[in-house]
Amino acid sequence: MNINIPISLDWTKEEVIDVVQFFHGVEKAYETGIERAEMLMLYRRFKVIIPSKSEEKQLFKQFDNDSNYSCYNVVKEALNKDAVKSKIKLG
Repeated sequence: MNINIPISLDWTKEEVIDVVQFFHGVEKAYETGIERAEMLMLYRRFKVIIPSKSEEKQLFKQFDNDSNYSCYNVVKEALNKDAVKSKIKLG
C-alpha cells in the first residue's frame, strides 16, 4: 500500500526520519505487530518533535484518512499500562 505520510518543511532531516518511523510503526502494528517498547520509543520521539496535541491530532487525521489505520488506537494500546502482551497487533 502506498501511503502519504504527513511531514512539515520546517522539520530537520532527522525529525522527518523520526516522524516517518513513527508512522511506519503504526502501519506495522496493523500489518505484522510491533513490540510495545518499540512503539513507545517511537511515540516519545514523535512527541518531542510534535509537542502540540492539536498538531498531533491533525497529523494523525491526515495519516488515518490515507491509510485506514488509527494512530490513536495504536498509541492508546502502547500507553496501556495494564496490557499483558508485549506486542501490539491491531486489525
